[in-house]
Amino acid sequence: MLLGDGSPTRHLRLLTGHEVKVKLIAMEYEHTANQEAPIEVKELDPPLLRRQVWLTCNSQTLAWAESWWNHKEAKLHLKNKEQPIWKSLTQGRSELFREVDGLALVNADWLKAEFEEEGPFWSRHYRFFRQERELTVIREVFNPQLEKWLGPTPRNELKTNKK
Repeated sequence: MLLGDGSPTRHLRLLTGHEVKVKLIAMEYEHTANQEAPIEVKELDPPLLRRQVWLTCNSQTLAWAESWWNHKEAKLHLKNKEQPIWKSLTQGRSELFREVDGLALVNADWLKAEFEEEGPFWSRHYRFFRQERELTVIREVFNPQLEKWLGPTPRNELKTNKK
C-alpha cells in the first residue's frame, strides 16, 4: 500500500468491498507551499491550489490526503471536487507515471480523533507526472485499521527503536 504505484482509492475499495467516498475538507489557494509540505511541492509552478480530503469506506475513515496543484492544472483536472484524483486523472486513459518520494510515521491529535486510533500513522508522499511534467504532489496518511486486511505493521517498534 505504501510503495505501490496503483490507486489507493482503488486499493481501499478492493480491500473493504465498499466504494470509497471522498469528503472534501478544504480546497484553497496558496501562493507558496507551507514549510510542512513535501519539498517536491516547490517544483510546481505557482499559484498553487491545496486540496485536503478524508477517504471513507462504509462510514469508516481509512485515510487522509492532501494534494498540491498548479492553479491551471487543478482547473483542468479537478472538475469534480468529490471524486478521487485517480478517477479524474485517468479519464480518457492518458498515461500517468507515479514516483513515491518519501515514507514517514506521523502523529497528530486530529488524525487520532478522526481515525479513532493511536498513532503513529504511516504516511507517504509522491508525485504524478504526465508527459515528463510534474502534475501534482500528493501526501496520504493511512488509518492503522487497514491492518485488519493487510496484516500488522511494526509502527510501535519503529517508534520506540529510534536512536
